[in-house]
This record gives sequence, C-alpha cells and structure tokens, in this order.
Amino acid sequence: MERDLICYCFGYTARDIINDLRAHGRSTIFETIAAEKRAGKCHCADVNPKGG
Repeated sequence: MERDLICYCFGYTARDIINDLRAHGRSTIFETIAAEKRAGKCHCADVNPKGG
C-alpha cells in the first residue's frame, strides 16, 4: 500500500489506520482526530492540498 496520507493535519496514513484497527479492533486514530478537531487543532482546509 502506498503512503497515502489520510490526515494531513496529524500525518496519519492509510497503513496507520489499518494497523490501528488490527491492534485495537476499532479506530483509535479516528477518536484522536475527532478529539483534536473538537479542540480546534484541525487545519485540514489549510494543509490538505484538496481542501478540508
């Protein structure tokens, strides 16, 4: 699998998410991103080349 970034703000790749699901049975990465977004620490619209 390529090193496709899924989350430009925090640098998570598709591989990171797959490994997270395998290790935890759920996406702790998604939970982390959601918490950071609620805290105002998400800047996808600025850092993602496709926009947020």
